Amino acid sequence: MISVEHLVKRFGARTAVDGVTFEVSAGEVLGFLGPNGAGKSTTMRMLTCFIPPTEGTAKVHGYDILEEPVRVRQHIGYLPENAPVYHDMSVAGYLRFIAEMRGLRGSRLHSRVEEIIETCYLKGVRNQSVGTLSKGYKQRVCFAQAILHDPPILILDEPTDGLDPNQKYEVRQLIKRMGERKCIILSTHILEEVEAVCTRAIIIAKGKIVANGTPAELRARSTVHGAVTLAVRGVSEKEVVPLLGNLPNVYHVKVLGESNGCLQVQVLPKPGMAIAYSVSAAARERKWAVEEFHVEQGRLDEVFRMITQE
Repeated sequence: MISVEHLVKRFGARTAVDGVTFEVSAGEVLGFLGPNGAGKSTTMRMLTCFIPPTEGTAKVHGYDILEEPVRVRQHIGYLPENAPVYHDMSVAGYLRFIAEMRGLRGSRLHSRVEEIIETCYLKGVRNQSVGTLSKGYKQRVCFAQAILHDPPILILDEPTDGLDPNQKYEVRQLIKRMGERKCIILSTHILEEVEAVCTRAIIIAKGKIVANGTPAELRARSTVHGAVTLAVRGVSEKEVVPLLGNLPNVYHVKVLGESNGCLQVQVLPKPGMAIAYSVSAAARERKWAVEEFHVEQGRLDEVFRMITQE
């Protein structure tokens, strides 16, 4: 659905995007991650034909962004950053205007606008002018215009920016449902959003792709992936640390402290090793009163910092 080949964008002497190459298929929700200034929004603007690349190209739904930009725009829904809308229009009037621009007419136009107002929870503000809405509602209106014509491809730049926790949940669930049949690129700096919505994630830093994989694959790069955290009652640090430290494939045992009479420790594995079974077996053999036992899946925030700061 989207094929990007060696995209480069320079602004004078500054290279904002530096040789980016990736593909996205139908049924994928791709998280596009990176620190501020990494090149996320610039890449999205090139894919939506808002700005031309300096070098390279991309195909969207089979159409080249340089040779057939109008055809590209017909097949995408785009939510840019900062929710640009016409402030003097009512919500319903703005969406009708967008529907007309997208070629909808008659009963199809009316039914689709009503459907989107319902889907995006805009019923209570449908007759209110967009300029009087809160930031969160403006973001919803802009999201509504992006999906109004039911495009096969969605490119969303910070879609939950400015939304409260309930609104974020609603929009994420909507994106997740649409992602089952559409191709979606989702730019965000909220790592929780990647975990909740995305099937795959790309991390970009200084204009280059530095990581590409599923959230689980990225978490596996965390230094605490596979670590075991346990809380044991009635035993001393002198007993627990040496015993667990001598188990096969254990790299280090870290004492986290004591809470409610329980000693809390974290057992770190050697790279690529699984230690949960041997740690639990040792605790059973010693008849320890284990009140907590948790296997760490890895932390995306740690991986993000590690990769983007290298």
